[in-house]
Amino acid sequence: MTEGKTRRMTMAQAVINFLKNQYSERDGLEQPVFAGCFGIFGHGNVAGIGQALQQNLDFRYYQVRNEQAMVHTASAYAKIKDRLQTFVCTSSIGPGATNMLTGAALATINHLPVLLLPGDIFARRNVAPVLQQLEFPASQDVSVNDCFRPVSRYWDRINRPDQILTALPTALRVLTSPVDTGTVTLALPQDVQTEAYDYPVEFFEKRVWHVGRQRPDAASLSKAAEMIRQSQRPMIIAGGGLIYSGATETLREFVDSTGIPVGESMAGKGSLRYDHPLCLGGVGATGTLAANRIAKEADLVIGIGTRYSDFTTASKTAFQNPDVRFININVAEFDAAKHFGLMLVGDAKVTLEELLTALQDYHVADAYRQEAAQLHDQWETEVERIYAIHNEPLPSQGELIGLLNELSSPDAIMVNAAGSMPGDLHKLWRARHPKNFHLEYGYSCMGYEIAGGLGVKMAAPDREVYVIVGDGSYLMLSSDIATSIQEGYKLIIILWDNGGFKSIGSLSRSLGQDGFGTRFVFPQEDKLAGDSAGDSVEGLPIDFAANARSLGAEVISCKTAHDYAAALEAARKTDRTTLIYIRNDRYVNVPGYESWWDVQVAEVSEMPSVDEARKQWEAMRKKERLFL
Repeated sequence: MTEGKTRRMTMAQAVINFLKNQYSERDGLEQPVFAGCFGIFGHGNVAGIGQALQQNLDFRYYQVRNEQAMVHTASAYAKIKDRLQTFVCTSSIGPGATNMLTGAALATINHLPVLLLPGDIFARRNVAPVLQQLEFPASQDVSVNDCFRPVSRYWDRINRPDQILTALPTALRVLTSPVDTGTVTLALPQDVQTEAYDYPVEFFEKRVWHVGRQRPDAASLSKAAEMIRQSQRPMIIAGGGLIYSGATETLREFVDSTGIPVGESMAGKGSLRYDHPLCLGGVGATGTLAANRIAKEADLVIGIGTRYSDFTTASKTAFQNPDVRFININVAEFDAAKHFGLMLVGDAKVTLEELLTALQDYHVADAYRQEAAQLHDQWETEVERIYAIHNEPLPSQGELIGLLNELSSPDAIMVNAAGSMPGDLHKLWRARHPKNFHLEYGYSCMGYEIAGGLGVKMAAPDREVYVIVGDGSYLMLSSDIATSIQEGYKLIIILWDNGGFKSIGSLSRSLGQDGFGTRFVFPQEDKLAGDSAGDSVEGLPIDFAANARSLGAEVISCKTAHDYAAALEAARKTDRTTLIYIRNDRYVNVPGYESWWDVQVAEVSEMPSVDEARKQWEAMRKKERLFL
């Protein structure tokens, strides 16, 4: 360490010089925390962060097309990297900054590390109001960047160049923390970015942030082992934290030894291979018949790295055993405390290892293990049935999922986020490795798919990446097809066109509302046509294929499932991002398999169909539980 020496540079130059020398380390594996910087320049960051990136070409800058999309790309990259590596995202002030808000919320909700550096208004204030400045009468220290406060795990505004000496280390602590990680936002006033300061040279030396594996409390671990031994029908809920911990092989050993079956949350799918006899697949509102039947009668639920979302618990209706208890393994005490469960606050991998040691001679009753294995086999038969359905004239989503699952490379990665696809994929996708199923469902953000797929491909360039996107999501955010072309990251984008918002259309029908406002059609008698209008309304003349070509993609248009299968094979041989376009049936859905999701129905209505839906909702509402 060199003490007493300084280096004069602008605040922005100091930021980049600091960030490029930060490393994470877990289990002896060391890597840079940041793989580079995504950004779009404007007057709020071009002379500061832009100039600093220009003179630090060893810290890679990537030009993108949309600020929200670049945060999605960073989040997807971090997810594939098990949160040990991510990207910086920089924007100008005003709309460039607020465009990142959705991405910031997504990253924080999903516990994914992303560093945002939005430009901000002048700290010196004398030229205010500047272009794009929000004037807040009650304070001169408020800008649109204050909107990031509730969706950031750490937020700061750097009003003096020396403030980064404390702000940046704090930012890195949060970003590399398994418990606290999420969006970190450092708002950088455009004038302060360019101001010079004499920084201590040791501030820029290589720094390694150790990501430890917290071990659970010994007494709590002993109690957990006792609870498992006393249970008759235990069940594991595998969440995303299990995969981030790298605990999938440990989980397999635990399941093989104890015979406890596993249901998976959206983020936890792939924790066990689909063909493991005790892998029951997705659980909850979008769960399988196997997992939901075991969950219904489970007397002990062992949640590993899950936050128990309403989809995982089927809005608190999944676990109906009156004596059900919970053991929660989680690095975050907040999540470990849910459902008044026994808290095992610790890393999933080491906690499972210690729990397995405490249960060396334990296994579930043979009859229970056989019951779970039989349900697994029955579910696989059901998947085969749905894969084999040949719907006419338009294929169903189930058939399209089956063809992709069977024809894609076993080490490929499938990416999706919103619409009706996540539920069908959660049930039907046969995950062959822990990263095979990449669903963003903490925020279920329309528009994540293509941007997220780019991040996945950047993190795993040797794997095929399949992006499944609906026509609704595609229209919201498809511009980073151009970025994938520019940077040479090939995606295979599969666009399923069902003429509107299929998921909400189906939900609307279940609420007695006829899919109102969910079809992409011209207005009829000054109203948006519902689904009962059938083919009597004219659809919008959107040419998705032409749009994708205009952004540089190869395009293969399909009419039948046979065309689609051939397109999947052809797409693997192209040299750049390729979009496969096919229309699918809007109304053919995968069954619900004894599950429910609470969406409240209007209490009073002039529509008989809504009144009937309300009666059904009231009956199911009574099954919701508090676990006290």
